[in-house]
Order: sequence, then C-alpha cells, then structure tokens
Amino acid sequence: MAISGDAASSLNTWTDLSGFAALRQSAQSDAKAALPAVAKQFESIFTQMMLKSMRDASSGDGLFDSDAGNQWRDMFDQQLSVQLSQGGNGIGIAQMLVRQLGGALGGKSDGTTGDANGSKTAGAAGLDDSWQKRLSDIAGSARQVGEKVLKLMPADAEDFVRQLAPYAQKAAEKLGVSVRAVLAQAALETQWGQHMPAHSNGNTSNNLFGMKAGQSWGGEKVSVPTLEFEGGVAVHRRAQFRSYDNPGQSFDDYAQLIAENPRYARALNHGEDVVGFARGLVNGGYATDPSYAQKIVAIANSPQMRDALDAIGQGALKKVGVAPNPSQ
Repeated sequence: MAISGDAASSLNTWTDLSGFAALRQSAQSDAKAALPAVAKQFESIFTQMMLKSMRDASSGDGLFDSDAGNQWRDMFDQQLSVQLSQGGNGIGIAQMLVRQLGGALGGKSDGTTGDANGSKTAGAAGLDDSWQKRLSDIAGSARQVGEKVLKLMPADAEDFVRQLAPYAQKAAEKLGVSVRAVLAQAALETQWGQHMPAHSNGNTSNNLFGMKAGQSWGGEKVSVPTLEFEGGVAVHRRAQFRSYDNPGQSFDDYAQLIAENPRYARALNHGEDVVGFARGLVNGGYATDPSYAQKIVAIANSPQMRDALDAIGQGALKKVGVAPNPSQ
C-alpha cells in the first residue's frame, strides 16, 4: 500500500506527526513499498545528529545567544534535516539503505544489483562511488570544522588562568566587571598567552591586551605585524605596541585606560554581564574586528574558561556586583 499524498507531505514537516501513522500502516502491509520513506526518515535523524554535533563543537555562545534562541535554532536544524533528506537524493544515506535492503531501487536481498552472474552493473557501481564521495565530503567538512575549533582552544587553559587570575581580579574590581570577562579578553588577544608581541631578540612584551603605543606612550615599544579590519576586510599592517616588564603592568595599564577614557564608559560596572562589557568595548572602538565582542563572550562562556576557574577555586575570586551604569 503506497503512502497517500497528504501523509507523504506531512513527513516533510518535523512537527507534523500524522504522516507517521500512515507510514506505520503502510510498512505493516507492504514493507518494501514503505522502505524509501522510512530510509529518508532515518537519513533525516542522522543529519540532525550531525548538525547537533557541529553546533556542540562551537567554542561558546554567541553574542545574542539565549535559551529561546537556542530552542529556535534547534527547531530550524530539525526542519532543515528533514528537508535535506526529503529533497532530491539527500546526502545519499537513504539510497544506500534502500539498496542494501532490496527496496524500490531494485536488487537482491544481499544488497547488490547485477546480472545473472551476480556481478554489479555499472549503474550500481556508480551509485556506490557517489555515496562514498558524499560520505567522504561530509567527513572532511566535519574534520575541518573540528580543526578550526581546536585551534582556538589552549593547550592548558588552567595554567593561563592560574597565572593571570590575581592580576585579572585587581583589574576587574577597578572596572566593576567579571574576572572571567577580563581573562577572556586577554585570552582572545594572545590566544591564551601563546602569542604576544615580541622584541627582535625574542623577549616577550608582556602585552596581554594588544595595547598600541601611541604618541602619549613613553615606555618601551615593540614593532610587529598585525591584522586590522578596515571596512570589514582583514588587512595586514605593521604597528607599534607597548612593552611591559611583567604581566601585572599590562593589566594595570589596561585597567587604567578602560576606567579613565570616556570612550569606554559603557564598558564599566557590568558585573557578571560579559555581553554588556564586551559591547561597551566595541562601542568605544577598542578593536576593529567586527566579531570582537562575540569572541570575548564565547571564550568567557567556554567550558575551558569555566573549568579552569573551577580548578583554581573560583570561590576564592570575588564576584563583582552589578552596579548601575549611568552611561547606558
């Protein structure tokens, strides 16, 4: 018994469950006729799992993420997985299942199609090659996403946080913001302490916040290549950055700039609100990267940051209360 048009249409919408009753009835009366639809449903479940894994591999929450937003995103992914599997050839999994189970595409119970001698036809071999290519492409894309995420993660976040937490606590108290937010910005600017502007002899500048050396700076400087965003386009430039004797000086200089420069008034007194702090920095023109705020929030909310703070005893670090910000 074939599935009716209305029932088949309902299978294209993940929130409409009416088609599954017809699909179940069809499978009971004629399993082979229902096999293509069942295979597509299986493919949609697999696709949804793949999308979820890719979402989970992200480095953290976005700037505008919320529980409601995540719920709508999950609903979108569920519908997308259904559409991908129902449209055309999908990603090939349904076709493979139908062939293996001897469904509408034709074939024997062992999953092969061929002549009387049991050899595969050119068409069957082509389908196998096409399926293997699709699977290889999917695996390659997933691997690339994973590699990009891993590059943003530190080898030892706990060591980075442990060494800098005392300085970050002092700066956070002066700015009225979260220790997590200050550490996240330092982690972003230096890739968790792995890359800081360095002198020609290899000595580090201890510059943890990408502070440039303008005309008013009277201390040591270091000239290094840097990546700037002009009109949303990344361009390579060479710039002079401030150099400090130790990390503590870098945190003190940074805190003084943010606290005393009116441009950054909207970044002050946000307590544990990392989003408000990050937006305040961007509104003040701290960086040219259009994704700067999102990146700070993502790092601050990442498992690496939270686990590192828990490991050193987050209770020992004071939580800054949220004070009114007159500049908002």
